[in-house]
Amino acid sequence: MGRLILVRHAQASFLSPDYDQLSPVGEQQARLLGEYWTRRKVAFDRVYFGPRARQKDTAKIVGEFYRGAQVHFPEPAVMEEFDEFEGEAVLRQSLPRLLETDPTIRNLHGAFVASESASDKRRSFERLFAVVIGRWVSGEVVAPGVECWSEFCSRVHRGLSRLASEAGPNEQAAVFSSGGPIAVAMQRALNLSSQDTLRTAGMSRNCSYSEFLFSGDRFTLSVFNAFPHLDDAELLTYR
Repeated sequence: MGRLILVRHAQASFLSPDYDQLSPVGEQQARLLGEYWTRRKVAFDRVYFGPRARQKDTAKIVGEFYRGAQVHFPEPAVMEEFDEFEGEAVLRQSLPRLLETDPTIRNLHGAFVASESASDKRRSFERLFAVVIGRWVSGEVVAPGVECWSEFCSRVHRGLSRLASEAGPNEQAAVFSSGGPIAVAMQRALNLSSQDTLRTAGMSRNCSYSEFLFSGDRFTLSVFNAFPHLDDAELLTYR
């Protein structure tokens, strides 16, 4: 029976000009995960990361702790299949038309623009994003040129199948990815609907990990959204 550990990237730079970089909090989260695993001598046969900087850098920081503790950590390799869905592109393309035609979206966007504090801006953006992406998943919103939800899910499933087919007996692999691909793994394990999968994508905390067991066609959930290494409430983040 093989084991797959899917790690959600540490906190990125939300609402900054370049979201795809770890924040200082995110760097600390990744260091704590590396420290936690090395103390327990958690070993991996293979390590992968998605193509985003926030995914790669989370893996890099964890690996630095392994090397510093002289514990083997395989050289990570990129797997494009574990990229996140293009939520920002969906929002960017669909928002102008929705603002013209949809009072609900107009009100949510107005609340976001009017937000003064960082916490209010974060919460109002989350509400706007959740509604637009929910409609995109259901097919009500179309973003031309952007990978659609079903294509995204198929891509992640291909990655999961590839990992399972290439794994040796009793291997343990880690993939540093994002909330969306982790949710698709949950879909595979629990046969979730599209909307349930989307809701699950918002549950994973930054730098949490989920464990799946696989053998042949069998793919089952063992642990979801674990974060025992984050024992400070200020480190428990979703974005």
